[in-house]
Amino acid sequence: MSDHNYFSNLIWQIADLLRGPYRPPQYERVMLPMTVLRRFDCVLAPTKPKVLAEFEKRKGGKLEGDALDTNLNKAAGQRFHNHSPLDFEKLKGDPDNIEKHLVSYIKGFSKNVRDIFDFFEFEAEIERMREANILYLVVSKFCDVNLHPNTVPNEQMGLIFENLIRRFNELANETAGDHFTPREVIRLMVSILFINDDKL
Repeated sequence: MSDHNYFSNLIWQIADLLRGPYRPPQYERVMLPMTVLRRFDCVLAPTKPKVLAEFEKRKGGKLEGDALDTNLNKAAGQRFHNHSPLDFEKLKGDPDNIEKHLVSYIKGFSKNVRDIFDFFEFEAEIERMREANILYLVVSKFCDVNLHPNTVPNEQMGLIFENLIRRFNELANETAGDHFTPREVIRLMVSILFINDDKL
């Protein structure tokens, strides 16, 4: 069983990169979506080739919108998928195009996942990090955190999120009005992250 405190602290250390462009109560704007993104990346890795092949086969066909999402989710074996050829390793391998590729990668997710990043208005944070010259550093550091279910089981992942959200709440309480994660966003993240308990 992995130590959730170890992974929570590892992710918390990445937040130090935000110091300066972000005030501590604002760290969750980046750290929660990036943690979700990395978890999804790890969960989907084993079925990525199958999803890409299915997407190529269906592209330009009759299936679109929710119907296409359902088809690709089935290929992924999850309630979500990503049909972008990009992943964290590829993002890390191309620092010159990190902003463009990260946005493209997120747009490759099924709608239920894109909704999470829309709630966080994460494209604005991507641009903000790029302008502060920390975007590549943050992405590459997250790439080094292995959140695959074989390493971090579902129960441990839940504890990691609880730990991070508690820390962010403590920071937000220090500055009134600085808490940015609506409860509905947290519910949406949890419902997708933990929908297949045996797989996630």
